[in-house]
Amino acid sequence: MGKKDSRLEAIQRIIMQDQISSQEELTRKLYAKGIKVTQSTLSRDFKKLNVSKMPHPELGYVYVIHNTEDAYAPISTSNLSDAVLSIRFSLNIGVLHTKSGYASAVSVIIDNLHSEHIIGTIAGDNAILIVVAEGSKRDDVIEMLKKHFSSMEYLK
Repeated sequence: MGKKDSRLEAIQRIIMQDQISSQEELTRKLYAKGIKVTQSTLSRDFKKLNVSKMPHPELGYVYVIHNTEDAYAPISTSNLSDAVLSIRFSLNIGVLHTKSGYASAVSVIIDNLHSEHIIGTIAGDNAILIVVAEGSKRDDVIEMLKKHFSSMEYLK
């Protein structure tokens, strides 16, 4: 395994095992494993690994990896279930409201469910636009989302 692949694997493992809230913290953990990395290299690695930050109740924000093949990891939907407030529909468009700062993380989880009922999402800070597939019913979307976000309220 090459130096870059080894570094990317280490970054991925650390982010998935620990709750990292800064590049400096990650750099220290990598250094402890014998991996020296600059901030610019770390930023490129984040882009390659699809790393972003999401809100955390105690730490402010933590790094997470958006994995398009698996479910959203390492944060489970149970950690975000109370972040989803409500959903409302107009024809085949739904607007899902979240607590401030949570829309992006929730949107990734929804996209990674690969539901036949949802074509895709667009996230802002506290709202997600959900495009419902033709032929799918609102009730199907609501039922699916309620399984993951039990606090969600349906507004007619």
